[in-house]
Amino acid sequence: MSLDSLKSSLPDYARDLRLNLGSVIDGSGLTPQQLWGTVLVTAIASRSPIVLRELALEAQAHLSPEAYTAAKSTAATMTMNNVFHRTRHLLSDPEYGTLRAGLRSNVLGDPGVGKVDVELWSLAVSAINGCGACLDSHERVLRKAGVDRESIQETFRIASVVQAIGVTLEAEAVLGE
Repeated sequence: MSLDSLKSSLPDYARDLRLNLGSVIDGSGLTPQQLWGTVLVTAIASRSPIVLRELALEAQAHLSPEAYTAAKSTAATMTMNNVFHRTRHLLSDPEYGTLRAGLRSNVLGDPGVGKVDVELWSLAVSAINGCGACLDSHERVLRKAGVDRESIQETFRIASVVQAIGVTLEAEAVLGE
């Protein structure tokens, strides 16, 4: 299944998702590496086997092997970080914020691709996983690096579309309609 096949597999009631997938990919102002890395990390974060299988193939065709691996590493590490920091943030006791995390995230320090790309990918995964603390942190780093709000928003637009497609296709698979 290609990207077009993925779009055509969406039911008619979700035609807006089909159109939005086309617009976030075809009309992207991100670099190809930023775009396809964002597509890959959000497909992973969506937890949809259908979406991941198809979008990973597309991403792999557009990314260098190093960028493909860096995106997968970012998705894995950010999923762990999102659960940890979201939980720490949601707990009423602020003392948890003073404790050492004790979690390794070395790949984020030396991912093999540009820091801005990893920050954009991290923000996209954090959007899907709903970690406000991580969203704020990565947005601050990106803004400090000179990334404009439009580019930052584009990453979470991609995340929202990919997540919605995953939910919709998984629901259709279960409902069998």
